[in-house]
Amino acid sequence: MRIDKLLANMNYGSRKEVKKLLRNGMVTVNGLTTKDPKLHVNPDTDLIVVGGEKVTFKEYIYLMMNKPDGVISATEDVSHRTVLDLLAEDDRAFDPFPVGRLDKDTEGLLLLTNDGQLAHRLLSPKRHVPKTYFAKVEGRVSETDQQSFSDGVRLDDGYETKPAQLKILSIGLVSEIELTITEGKYHQVKRMFEAVGKRVVYLKRIKMGSLPLDDNLPLGEYRHLQEKELETLEKDSPQP
Repeated sequence: MRIDKLLANMNYGSRKEVKKLLRNGMVTVNGLTTKDPKLHVNPDTDLIVVGGEKVTFKEYIYLMMNKPDGVISATEDVSHRTVLDLLAEDDRAFDPFPVGRLDKDTEGLLLLTNDGQLAHRLLSPKRHVPKTYFAKVEGRVSETDQQSFSDGVRLDDGYETKPAQLKILSIGLVSEIELTITEGKYHQVKRMFEAVGKRVVYLKRIKMGSLPLDDNLPLGEYRHLQEKELETLEKDSPQP
């Protein structure tokens, strides 16, 4: 890994600020001063010191975001804001990516990480990691809908969903529900309700596996996962 990227990842400043540290002779690698930002180092074996302080390398980053409406779950896009645009430069330096996706108009819990193995396990169809959504639905959601979702419904393309758990919170012209699914087909929640003649007008993911969205996390904000939260995700998607 390049020394400038490593130090930026370790919050020693932006790439520009790190290059200034290097130019000023503030960085040593294995006891030798280096001013070359392109120098490749091995953080596992090389001793890197900045201003007399030993650098402790952190390889992975784990973030919880309360995704807002209007932002897409992608790393880049030419015409829309992405979830990476909401991150501070120090966190973007780790090259995180969203774990799965939320539709542009869907809010709520989105995990971002650069840990590809954990992301793969959380998204693997074989793991059946549940995802829970809160939704407002036009029409009176009924016990019949609950049974249909429990049995699995046939989507518009003929795909039959796996059993899902539908919890009715309120019934009216616009009903409020919670839905837990174990797969992630395109627009799945919306299409499941369309299959029973209803339309989702608001959708928010509130839980992934056993990890709930932090109620104190404002819409459009994010924070680093706590150690116990990361342990929860690891338990939800154990190593094979």
